[in-house]
Amino acid sequence: MQKNSSDFTTGKILGPLIRFMIPVFLAMFLQAMYGAVDLLIVGQFAESLDVSAVSTGSQMMMTITNLVTSFAMGTTILLGQRIGEGRGKDGGEVVGSSLCLFGVIAAAFTVLLPLLCRPLSSVMNAPEAAFEATASYIRICGLGSFFIIAYNLLGSIFRGIGDSRTPLMTVLIACLCNIAGDLLLVAVFHMGTAGAAIATVAAQAISVVISLLVLRKKKLPFRFSLPDIRFRKAIIKKVTALGLPIALQDLLVGISFLVLLAIVNNLGLIFSAGIGVAERVCGFIMLIPAAFMQAMAAFVAQNIGAGKYERARQALIDAICVSAGLAVFMFALTFWRGDLLSGIFSHDPAVIAASADYLKAYAIDCLLTCFLFCFIGFFNGLGMTRFVMLQGIAGAFLIRIPVAFLMSREVPVSMFHIGLATPCSTIVQVAMCLFCFLAANRKYAARPVAGGRPRE
Repeated sequence: MQKNSSDFTTGKILGPLIRFMIPVFLAMFLQAMYGAVDLLIVGQFAESLDVSAVSTGSQMMMTITNLVTSFAMGTTILLGQRIGEGRGKDGGEVVGSSLCLFGVIAAAFTVLLPLLCRPLSSVMNAPEAAFEATASYIRICGLGSFFIIAYNLLGSIFRGIGDSRTPLMTVLIACLCNIAGDLLLVAVFHMGTAGAAIATVAAQAISVVISLLVLRKKKLPFRFSLPDIRFRKAIIKKVTALGLPIALQDLLVGISFLVLLAIVNNLGLIFSAGIGVAERVCGFIMLIPAAFMQAMAAFVAQNIGAGKYERARQALIDAICVSAGLAVFMFALTFWRGDLLSGIFSHDPAVIAASADYLKAYAIDCLLTCFLFCFIGFFNGLGMTRFVMLQGIAGAFLIRIPVAFLMSREVPVSMFHIGLATPCSTIVQVAMCLFCFLAANRKYAARPVAGGRPRE
């Protein structure tokens, strides 16, 4: 296996886990920067309606992108399990089948999103002044779906073989190109929302092309050639069984946040822009637990494939301890200096005040997601993706949406109270994860078999 790929089944636990997590974190940081640059430059060089349009349109595209990335976790988990089982040579077939599957998905999104851009903007309650700009953003990004999906699939494949450096390189290329494109199209040519969308798609297209050229010369821990790119029913079924529950969970959770955004959009342009700015800040403050979540999935998948559940469990405990320590710092920064963070993305005092008020609730959530995200990565690595789906849906639709709706009816409206819907849902999800973790301990301890999987 090449030096950029990792075997997590032997040796120390915390050190290799953190070394794998750091490039994942940096890649996610750049990915957040990638999305934030649009709002940052639009906020400084365009109007409030463009800020609202980009925040609403990008939230929709983020939901779709997360759906694809979550579905691709099926490929990450299957590759990790194959490597842990000592069957890394099957990797070429897994990758080839995944390329076919996601190629079909890309074609569908390329056709559907431009056609549905106006209905989607309407569903999002995009403010009237920003409606056409929001539809334009979704339309342009939808036409670039092939590059968006290829961009995210490549990262999932390499994380599956224990390589977190190549996705970092891919995101770095995209981020630099996006910054250049935004400065040119928004700051220089004053193209507003459309310019931000074009820069986003162009950056990902350039990143995919360059990455593929690099990957042609990269030695993989398995053979991969053009004949491997074909539909294999058994592999696609397995990737779907692992990835679909994660994707559905992320889709429905994403929808819950879109509903929350639609509730706030209905309160007016300032509130709409304020939550858009806050969500960009949240994208950064949640990076550490999110990075641990992805790293945990790959680490646990390999160890479960090798029949080493105890290593997987210890990795979870170590990850929670490190993540919790960092969460305290993020809580303090976000709760007391949310105005400073919001001011990076907007120069409007009213928008900054609304965003900072909303961020106080997310600061509380920082203290909870350090547990939740590590648990989710752990369960994904175990292949318990249906439970991941169920806990996400329960938190989103039984707690987050009802609480947000009730708080939006307060007079006067408090963005902090609306934001409390998120930590309320996280508390319920963490409780569900704790019960499932105890059940998994009993199951794997009582009935282990070769390959690390319990008897059914």
